[in-house]
Amino acid sequence: MPGFVAQRLLYLVPVLLAVSLLTFLIASLLPGDLAYVILGDQATPDKVAALRHDMGLDQPIWWRYLSWLGNVLQGDFGRSFRTGQTVLQAVMERLPVSLELMLLAQLGALAIGIPLAIACAVRSGSAFDRFMTGSAFSMLSVPAFLSAILLIYLFAVELRWLPATGYVPFSEDPVGNLRCFLLPALTLALGEWPVLMRVLRSDMIATLQEDYIAMARAKGLKPSRILLVHALKPSSLTLVTVTGINIGRLIGGTVIVESIFALPGIGRLLLGAIFTRDLIILQGVVLFVACGYVLMNFVVDMLYAVLDPRIRHGHA
Repeated sequence: MPGFVAQRLLYLVPVLLAVSLLTFLIASLLPGDLAYVILGDQATPDKVAALRHDMGLDQPIWWRYLSWLGNVLQGDFGRSFRTGQTVLQAVMERLPVSLELMLLAQLGALAIGIPLAIACAVRSGSAFDRFMTGSAFSMLSVPAFLSAILLIYLFAVELRWLPATGYVPFSEDPVGNLRCFLLPALTLALGEWPVLMRVLRSDMIATLQEDYIAMARAKGLKPSRILLVHALKPSSLTLVTVTGINIGRLIGGTVIVESIFALPGIGRLLLGAIFTRDLIILQGVVLFVACGYVLMNFVVDMLYAVLDPRIRHGHA
């Protein structure tokens, strides 16, 4: 197992370097001159030239990338020219909000998708299975902003059970913190559970037809034990993959959801950086998000090795 982990970590190095290069190029090749954006109305040729020299913008792009990468490796991601706040500080302040939202959303999607997948696999081809499959297709076509508006209207305006917008830190009021996250997390979960349900349903239908499942039934094992112990685990490999990939979808979804529900997370920070053309913040946030996505896929690889020993031993 340590050798397998070391091998996967070694694979991460070129991937992370490629991610850093693409992130730098995206921000560096955008139209416009960062020096003009920073100086604004005070942009004169002399001031622009001086600022470009101070920021290294007059250097070749490959030299700028190496300098930027060296600073990143030392923990210096740059500083916002609008607020004066460092990128690392801005991200660390907002990261707990986004992580909590994504965690609750993923748990909600799993809580909805896994039981429905098991029920559909057991009743494969029944009216219930066809109804849930059709409902999953329908939910995939509903955009996140529409789900958010409908949930706000139902639970905040009509029933008045939950707040429509706002954020309460967990340290101040744990219950209030959970209440302000319920609607945003449910909005994201409603878009994620159909994929999880359909993937797990398909794999469980195939697993339930295996010979060892028939043997377990012949031995008189309880149906619940067969489903949850003997069938669910080998059927979860694809589910783990999709769950890891969904992290990227959730990061994209938080940009919209955090803006609608006024949550001070990474998505709202990224959107604000785009609107204000704060390229330093934009570059740093994109790098954090991309590296997080790569590391999440590394975690998925490790879970593969836990669920299927053949993977870590290199056997088919």
